[in-house]
Amino acid sequence: MRARLLFPSVALLGLLSGCAGIVALQPADAANNPACAEVMVRVPDVVAGLDRRSTNAQSTAAWGDPAAVILRCGVPDGGPSALPCFTVDNVDWLRDAADDPTFTFLSYGRNPAVEVLIDSTAVSGTAALTDLSIAVGTLEPLRVCVDATDVLGN
Repeated sequence: MRARLLFPSVALLGLLSGCAGIVALQPADAANNPACAEVMVRVPDVVAGLDRRSTNAQSTAAWGDPAAVILRCGVPDGGPSALPCFTVDNVDWLRDAADDPTFTFLSYGRNPAVEVLIDSTAVSGTAALTDLSIAVGTLEPLRVCVDATDVLGN
């Protein structure tokens, strides 16, 4: 009798382990911006080796189980910032390390902006941003990163 009860449980466990589920996210304020649609049709199925998952919000995407990379298009442009700014494949990003080891990257100089949250314990931020650069690069740059040497000279 015990073997009969164990078999359905093992079968059910096998079915459930294959389901990653939908990632619940909040859409950004400007998620319905047509430019976000251009970004979203270009996001890849695999980012930094992680498979894409379904989300429940417009202009969002997630990769990994649990989700280690999350993208939201339509967030407000951050404008000039004291956060470090760097370029990955022709896309400028602001990096916020306040929640380390989860880093928030905000596309810089593009409207609408794209926010990417990356769990650095699971994936390389550079690899993820490289894989997302084609999609985010569809947004026309309005400004580029500058640093003190650009403003003040050598």
